[in-house]
Amino acid sequence: MAAGILGIGVCLPEGLLTNDDLAVRFGVTPEWIFERTGIRQRRIADLNQACSDLAIAAARQAMERSGTMPDEIGMVIVATLTGDYPTPATAAIVQGALGIPAAACFDLAAACTGFVYGLTVSCQAVETGYCRKVLLIGAEVLSRVTNPQDRDCAILFGDGAGAAVIGQVPDGYGLLANEAGTIGSEYKAMNIPAGGSRLPATAATVAGLQHFTRMDGMVIFMFAMRLLGNASLQVIEKAGLTLDDISLIIPHQANRRIIEAAAQRLDIPLDKVLIALEACGNTSAASIPLALDTALRDGRIRHGDRLVLTAFGGGISWGASVLRWYGAAEEDA
Repeated sequence: MAAGILGIGVCLPEGLLTNDDLAVRFGVTPEWIFERTGIRQRRIADLNQACSDLAIAAARQAMERSGTMPDEIGMVIVATLTGDYPTPATAAIVQGALGIPAAACFDLAAACTGFVYGLTVSCQAVETGYCRKVLLIGAEVLSRVTNPQDRDCAILFGDGAGAAVIGQVPDGYGLLANEAGTIGSEYKAMNIPAGGSRLPATAATVAGLQHFTRMDGMVIFMFAMRLLGNASLQVIEKAGLTLDDISLIIPHQANRRIIEAAAQRLDIPLDKVLIALEACGNTSAASIPLALDTALRDGRIRHGDRLVLTAFGGGISWGASVLRWYGAAEEDA
């Protein structure tokens, strides 16, 4: 049984944080921010919106587009680092809101790599017959864990959600190969120090701003530049393909400079690489499904196209997948 993506849905909150806003805050120009990030604005959730609210809206759209009923879904995965609560899983909240009966529900904590990891798990669940369909969601409210006075983080991160329904597709389509790994010795390069069992919340941790994301930008840049490109080439080879066989590479939308540097380092043509972060920023686990939706709406993905999804994130984690896109409507036409 082959498994792949049957439909994509997205949700972006209405609030905006523009480069003009940040330029005033940090004493720089809007152009300075754009040159370093490729971002012009970020979507920011309203104070009454939690991770599950964005996830539910994106999931509903994905289910509608794929013609999926709640009772067809046997598993719900939410890839996130900003879930509603420490427990229960945000996936359980999504399941209840959507009326999905008796599904296995869990959150996947792999930061920006979460959607790619979740895609592997989802496709395996379908391929092995564990369930008929899986609802996979990448959702983040990063504005809640971003220090507004930390320029390196504030100019990057935004909020949003992207969902995919994973199900059976004809042989030769769907997930063709995947690669994944972690460099755990570098976990401190991006982390939220407090709030877990290592450093529980106290008045001191709150006062010390230890519940916000901390990032070593240079370390992240060097690892990301290498991992994005290498993972793409490795997974293409594992699928028995060459770069010429790939229609589009969709990387985690972290930062335009990182994506361009990774492509240039390995001589990957930029016209094969999707860059779609200008209007919403770095949305961590949501960035790849959001980028997929952009590519589909722009007509950059067609039935039968071979795609590479590749990501890196906290951990430091990395992952890449090769998909052959199955567009049922296009095939029928």
